[in-house]
Amino acid sequence: MFLEAREAFQRGDIAKLDERASRLDDDYALTPYVRYWQLRSRIADTSAGDIQSFLAAHENSLVADRLRADWLRQLARNSDWPGFLREYPKLGTADTELACFASQARMARGESGVLSQARPLWFTAQVLPESCLPIFKAMFDKQMLTHEDSWSRVRLALENGSLSGTRMLLMYLPAAERPEMKVLESISKRPQRYLDKDPLLLKTRGQRELAIYALYKTAESWPEIAADRLHRIAGKLPDEERDYAWAQIASVASRNLHPGALAWFRNAGNGMNDRQLAWYGRAALRAGNWNETLAAVDAMSSAERLRPQWRYWRARALAAVGQSSEANVLLAPLSNEFNFYGQLAAEDLGTSISSAPQTYHPSADEVDAVAADPGILRALALYRAGLRYEGALEWQWSIKDFDDKQLLSAAELAVRNDWYERAIETAERTVMLHDFGLRYPAPYRKLVQDYAQQLGLDEAWVYGLVRQESRFVHTARSSAGASGLMQLMPATARWVAKRLGMNGHHTTLTETVDTNIGLGTYYLRQVLDSVDNHVVLASAGYNAGPRRARDWAASRPLEGAIYIETIPFVETREYVKKVMNNTLYYARLFHQTSLSLRDRLGVVPAKSTQNN
Repeated sequence: MFLEAREAFQRGDIAKLDERASRLDDDYALTPYVRYWQLRSRIADTSAGDIQSFLAAHENSLVADRLRADWLRQLARNSDWPGFLREYPKLGTADTELACFASQARMARGESGVLSQARPLWFTAQVLPESCLPIFKAMFDKQMLTHEDSWSRVRLALENGSLSGTRMLLMYLPAAERPEMKVLESISKRPQRYLDKDPLLLKTRGQRELAIYALYKTAESWPEIAADRLHRIAGKLPDEERDYAWAQIASVASRNLHPGALAWFRNAGNGMNDRQLAWYGRAALRAGNWNETLAAVDAMSSAERLRPQWRYWRARALAAVGQSSEANVLLAPLSNEFNFYGQLAAEDLGTSISSAPQTYHPSADEVDAVAADPGILRALALYRAGLRYEGALEWQWSIKDFDDKQLLSAAELAVRNDWYERAIETAERTVMLHDFGLRYPAPYRKLVQDYAQQLGLDEAWVYGLVRQESRFVHTARSSAGASGLMQLMPATARWVAKRLGMNGHHTTLTETVDTNIGLGTYYLRQVLDSVDNHVVLASAGYNAGPRRARDWAASRPLEGAIYIETIPFVETREYVKKVMNNTLYYARLFHQTSLSLRDRLGVVPAKSTQNN
């Protein structure tokens, strides 16, 4: 009945929604959702009293927060700014559209400082909602945003490959500098043709920015050509624009692992942004240049420098240039974190633990208390109804204020319901009390052990990979079509099935636990064999393809951690870090002979010595 009510709401069939709602018991866990859908369907005509009654009856719940957000949008449409400002502070979810409406409301009330507080919204690459446009207009009218700020935002959009976002931003540029959108689109397709124009126009800011964009796009395929063209026109560019162009070419080259990247970064001078500096740091790491690694990290913003990877690599760079005491000051707090860099930091300090700590196990009463929480009941009801995504949102809302004991109790409850991804995410939130058995569950253990032993695979590594691939959701399906515990692509599954003589294999079989693990471990063995049994390369290859993993090696041997840090694809880079860190914890939980993370990462051989 609930699912039929949900379908009616989604189709806008309010009569059927009301009919199904009338047949649901008030004490059914998901009835509040149906009542919310009824109110939302009539939000423009519903009295404030009816809305307030629902909010009071379901205080501090996800459905109440959603209704409040819907009501706030209606109040904004009605320009009821006093009503908006009464309700907005009670909203529990960050919402950019409503944040901009709140700024409009405060401006309407004559508050001071509103525009200054809203200014950071401008400096983002994302396309912002229309509610922000009046705020930006006011900032430009009061000259709190300048034409230079407009160019900064255009550059952000172009760096992120968002031509649609750029189109929306051109209106903020002075008419005399505004490039034509069709020219930008042409450059994105054939950048070198634009650079080879004779003459190449560079008189106005708009003309120069088009040339810089063409240099950036050319560098994606032909960095040497881009560098040559920039050398030719460098004298015609103001210093800041020339430095930015070099930083753009160098960043693209670094992402493509081009050996010239570091030299081109040296041409860029000061003033690089965090994204460019990150690639500068990676280029320096790959070249083994610790002084420039340190320079790149030191030039980053304070927020970027606080990220675990840059704290770690700054410490390594400091140690490499003889400043061991300063390095240890950074490594000590990092070593208490349970991530990839925390473990490396602990090993660098010689404090690697031999087994994962399990400091707290919730009692049966504590688990029962969490199980009685109305939000948890709703989450489990959604999960059992097949609405896993909606259930996850309800679960996340319900645990947001839990303490460590409650979090571990909730994680245990999730495991008991075979909801492993919730167990992992919940157990990872604890601050002082931990249970690594909940962070690293091992379902289907006998099955995985059997396949791992047959194929000569490290069981801990298989689990580390499966945890990252699917969080043990055997029905998981990616947007690209990969499915099951080991996220097999259909073509891969068919290839492996054929190799194994499974002539009757079809796609739906890939989602069954036994078949998926059998096919996935066989393919993992093939990938491992193709990269000379190097688990780091095999982990990268499982995610992005073995050929890419081999191509990402350098012309000299690379420390495994440096190879990982310089993987060009963000998804694969983070994936390999997590798989290897997961593997370490599973090895400890399985009481395997202890290998350090650094030993597991090893050294990635020079490209010329690998089998291609």
